[in-house]
Amino acid sequence: MSPEKEGDTLCFFINGKKVTENHADPETTLLSFLREKLRLTGTKYGCGGGGCGACTVMVSRHQPATKTITHYSVNACLLPLCQLHGAAVTTVEGIGSTKTRIHPVQERIAKAHGSQCGFCTPGMVMSMYALLRNQPQPTMEDITQALAGNLCRCTGYRPIVDGCRTFCQEAECCQVKGGGACCLNGEQTAGEPEPPRLFDKEDFLPLDPTQELIFPPELMLMAEAANPKTLTFHGERVSWVSPASLEELIQLKTSNPKAPLVVGNTNIGPDMKFKGILHPLIISPTRVVELFEVTQTPQGLWVGAGCSLTEVRSLLEKLVPQFPAEETELFRALSRQLGLLGSQQIRNVASLGGNIMSANPNSDLNPVLAAGNCRVSVVSDGGPRQLPLDQDFFVSFGKTLLKPEEILVSVFIPFSRKGEFVGAFRQAPRKESSFSTVTTGMRVLFSEGSRLVQDVSIYFGGMGPTTVSATRTCAALALRSWDDETLSRAYDVLLDELVLPPSAPGGKVEFRRSLTLSFLFKFNLEVLQKLRETVRQKHYMFPPRVCVQNVTTEELPEKMPVRPLPREIQPGLQEFQHVSKDQSDQDPVGRPIMHRSALSQATGEAVYCDDMPPADGELFLALVTSSRAHAKITGLDVREALRLPGVVDVITAKDIPGQRVRKMFDYEEELLTDSEVSCIGQMLCAVVADTRAHAKRGAAAVKVGYEDLPDPVFTFEEAIEKSSFYEPRRRIERGNVTEAFETVDQVHEGEFRMGGQEHFYMETQSMLVVPVGEETEFNAYVSTQWPTLIQDAIAETLSIPSNRVTCHVKRVGGAFGGKVMKTSILACITAVAVWKTNRAVRCVLERGEDMLITGARHPVLGQYKVGFMNDGRIVAADIQYYANAGNTVDESTLVAEKILLHIDNAYNIPNLRGRAAACRTNLPSNTAFRGFGVPQSIVVVENMLNDVAAVLRRPADQIREINMYRGPSVTHYKFEFSPENLLRCWEECKVKSDYAARRRAADRFNRHNRWKKRGMSVIPIKYGVAFSDGFLNQAGALVHIYKDGSVLVAHGGTEMGQGLHTKMQQVASRELHIPPSKIYISETSTNTVPNTCPSAASFGTDANGMAVKNACETLHQRLEPIRQKNPEGSWENWVQAAFLEKISLSSTGFYRGPDLYMDWDKMEGRPYAYFTYGVSCCEVELDCLTGDYRTVRTDLVMDVGRSVNPSVDIGQIEGAFMQGLGLYTLEELKFSPSGLLYTRGPSQYKIPAVCDVPLAFNVYLLPDSHNPHAIYSSKGIGEPVLFLGSSVFFAIKDAAAAARSECGSVGPFPLDSPATPERACLACASPFTQKIPAGKPGSFQPWALNI
Repeated sequence: MSPEKEGDTLCFFINGKKVTENHADPETTLLSFLREKLRLTGTKYGCGGGGCGACTVMVSRHQPATKTITHYSVNACLLPLCQLHGAAVTTVEGIGSTKTRIHPVQERIAKAHGSQCGFCTPGMVMSMYALLRNQPQPTMEDITQALAGNLCRCTGYRPIVDGCRTFCQEAECCQVKGGGACCLNGEQTAGEPEPPRLFDKEDFLPLDPTQELIFPPELMLMAEAANPKTLTFHGERVSWVSPASLEELIQLKTSNPKAPLVVGNTNIGPDMKFKGILHPLIISPTRVVELFEVTQTPQGLWVGAGCSLTEVRSLLEKLVPQFPAEETELFRALSRQLGLLGSQQIRNVASLGGNIMSANPNSDLNPVLAAGNCRVSVVSDGGPRQLPLDQDFFVSFGKTLLKPEEILVSVFIPFSRKGEFVGAFRQAPRKESSFSTVTTGMRVLFSEGSRLVQDVSIYFGGMGPTTVSATRTCAALALRSWDDETLSRAYDVLLDELVLPPSAPGGKVEFRRSLTLSFLFKFNLEVLQKLRETVRQKHYMFPPRVCVQNVTTEELPEKMPVRPLPREIQPGLQEFQHVSKDQSDQDPVGRPIMHRSALSQATGEAVYCDDMPPADGELFLALVTSSRAHAKITGLDVREALRLPGVVDVITAKDIPGQRVRKMFDYEEELLTDSEVSCIGQMLCAVVADTRAHAKRGAAAVKVGYEDLPDPVFTFEEAIEKSSFYEPRRRIERGNVTEAFETVDQVHEGEFRMGGQEHFYMETQSMLVVPVGEETEFNAYVSTQWPTLIQDAIAETLSIPSNRVTCHVKRVGGAFGGKVMKTSILACITAVAVWKTNRAVRCVLERGEDMLITGARHPVLGQYKVGFMNDGRIVAADIQYYANAGNTVDESTLVAEKILLHIDNAYNIPNLRGRAAACRTNLPSNTAFRGFGVPQSIVVVENMLNDVAAVLRRPADQIREINMYRGPSVTHYKFEFSPENLLRCWEECKVKSDYAARRRAADRFNRHNRWKKRGMSVIPIKYGVAFSDGFLNQAGALVHIYKDGSVLVAHGGTEMGQGLHTKMQQVASRELHIPPSKIYISETSTNTVPNTCPSAASFGTDANGMAVKNACETLHQRLEPIRQKNPEGSWENWVQAAFLEKISLSSTGFYRGPDLYMDWDKMEGRPYAYFTYGVSCCEVELDCLTGDYRTVRTDLVMDVGRSVNPSVDIGQIEGAFMQGLGLYTLEELKFSPSGLLYTRGPSQYKIPAVCDVPLAFNVYLLPDSHNPHAIYSSKGIGEPVLFLGSSVFFAIKDAAAAARSECGSVGPFPLDSPATPERACLACASPFTQKIPAGKPGSFQPWALNI
């Protein structure tokens, strides 16, 4: 900061303590201040853009005008520190801790099993806490709204919602108390033991609002001060001014017309952070009272432009009941849109004026405000003026009619008139917390007593660079009767008027154009319904008819009800088996034990990699990545970077003292490339600096020269054409497929495309490497699934022995397969920086970088030919798979192998051939992801079965059942198994879900509803557990008993939310016959258990559990003589005695693991230890006009053997299912034609949120199942259920088939994965989508590649 600039002192409170900051930097956010300055690390960095909620805190302010205190949740990553003058901030540490007293919110989320990896938990806690400060007895609607902006990748949300539900007063059903059968179902008869529950509500602390922190009296006095003064803060590059009056604001804006006004920082903040836009001066008008005033007039409402969207919505909701319904049409339409715009945290700070002035082309509010004839009041030194919000107001992308020096002061929202109707609609990639694809505001005014259109206005967002008016369409409706003929003409005019070029930014051109028609039709249905109600009240004459091609609304009340999709989340069932009556109360195995770190995670005390305090002299590393997909590097100029403040050094390939590549199979991957790049996002060099911000600026200053190489390969078609594959390509066959095709009744050919999936672990790639200072020794603290790989990789890169490198993993904030290969490369680069600078170096990727660099699940193209008999039996199938591997081999050939090993799924197809190839392309290298190829493999097979059912016009579940394995069976790789439990799961699922009755009900629903359809599916899985490379199935453990009787367990597995440490604690507790409270697991490290295997393949508990068991058995045997001498003694007595008798109280444990293998030449082997089985039944309701859907109910029956911990296993099942739901229906990776990943963060890439949870979500663990191949007869469960998320996909496809049959279209039809609203809507083939001319492939360059 320049010394001549003296700023004011920033004063605010955090967790009840006063904080004064003399040099507040306007570029500092509350999040970095909390984490780096105050070391309050409970608040997490998840995305940096307000899209994930991990950084949620509560802000409280005193309002002098009303003498009240407002509490609201905010995203700390967007909130500028300078905005906090006079505010009180509460973080997760401020509401409770395990050392003092935990808060009921923390306790309930933890004990309801709502915390797995725990990285999202503090944000969830704070969103819920802020809600309870405002509403101590919330409704379920309040809870789902409060949590809508908080993402979780582990739990599937159900346990979080159930924990929070216990604060509701509305539902006192026994289901709320923690699962089990419901009294309402009448299932439990007298004398039956009560089913076990996952948690008991009665055990929870009551919520006592009197125990919360009080608002600091000092801040009240500050807020009441008579003469507020202007505040100024100066940072390294930016100054911040907060004027105290409107006059002063006008002067400031006149002399600095380019300076932005910042209220919520939800627009300027992301621009500065992600686009690198620098504003030397920022003006914060939050203390200018005129911007927050609300005035009511007989014509309507003037609302201050500074009011937050939350305040605007609550104001409108308060006014609606005070006026006749006909006057509040616009208020209600705006309120509806406001409820879906952004998240609660965003709405709490984003202002009405900011929303208008950002002139976002797909704004949710602007079309409604414009259609509603709203206007704005602006002021400058030239005086005030009023402007209508109309098509002329929005000039171009992000630009309005206002002059640079003008300030938007307030917005006028008029009352609606008699005979006036206002509609607002939006369609977004996800139902909540998502930018709209298309949004609209529509208003029509009828002449009194008639259906003559007096005035009409229609505006759209998402149909061009600005909010657009459908002027010609309005002209076609105006002064005409609202009837068939008029509307029919209007659809044609609208289609002609709003044209998007086929390569329009954002893509989805056909879908967006069809939505404009669908929205007009929906508005039409709403208007008809309202007019009909008016007729009933006023006896207007109105013929109830409107036509879309051959669809008339004479059936309006029956076939076309205007009602939204269902949305209320019901309490789910979680059924599992009681432990046996003979089991000791002290033995925790088989009981639903809470995750051992859940309370620490809920209080923010749990330490993740980036929460570790900085080492002395620590540097931060930022990467420089390629901006070209296929090019030679002609130069790397780092001079400007080295001149920047804080930059210490630049690390290039030349600085690597040892191996410069990582070898995988017969391929090499460079750590840092200096000659040729093969994808955008490839790492070129790294900048180390004294702070994160300086390192980032240094990386941006590195100049790279490129010379493009010809013909990059991106798609399957390009790879196939150029034979660009990684070897070996695999093939497997049983029977004689070619001959079998000659004997069948029918043959069908098809293909299925499936997109990739970003891991989106909540904690991005994080590592800290610290030099010990002597003999080239290093400690690496890394968020990884495979500590030994990190140790080996760093040792090879630095050319030192492995015994000089210790890798420590305390816990991992989610991984899902994505923290193995790329993590080792990042750790190597970080270690080279440590080697070169001799200082500790930290590297934590930002979300966008992480998504760009680390790869994803493999997109797959499956092409199949299937031969079957007319009775549904499949006799032959030939399937060819292509996986898009990216620019390095990574684990892609192994993924291709696992794809082929699962092509039978649950079906005994006598003649089966599979081939798989990993395509070498110029996209970032794809890698392991939960399921490891199986979700891609089986969905192609299941789609093939669906096609067979469609050809034969039979229900798909019948075709599945006919072809299932039965009796003693053999897989296509000659592995014998019994499918008995698979068939039990299938039958049980059909019974538990009441499938037959609900199928009939869905068919009935479909007959009565034209534009909404219900679909159902029942999908099985047979999943092979363990590593097919036998050596990876081994595991080690180390158990110490200390003299006081406490036990420390170490094992080779890492805790990443899957509850592995909790289960290991249970194993040790059973084997040592002591309570789990005496057992502690600190971390996973390579200096306690060496040569470990990755925590992957659903084998963590199987392998490490046996190793821990082995070590504990040894110790238990050693103590046997002591116990015999003193049978009445306590555990502590025995341990003391053993020490005095010089008996070793430490033991290693080892588990060799099964000897698994696969011989690809012979096409046979035993690649898996056993199979985990499961079946999912799913029902969805689909809006055929928009493609929006709700999962109405899901029933999952899983065979997990004898569960070691039902709460952990059910958590894994629900979390995997929701991740699968995301994979198959929601998550879409989009690449530009030049190979750049567009979807780099939660605002562009949508993972499931609370709004996507099945409304009834039931999980049943198959009773009386045993598995002799794993510890305590359990089964691996981490991965199998992910594929069952496809039951939602196939239910959507079933609903789309019902919609198509209305138009007479039957038989197989293509629907690729994910079944996004776009694909689902187009698959329904409604009259509106039929009207849209498709762009001719090859005649234009699409906005995104079809990967």
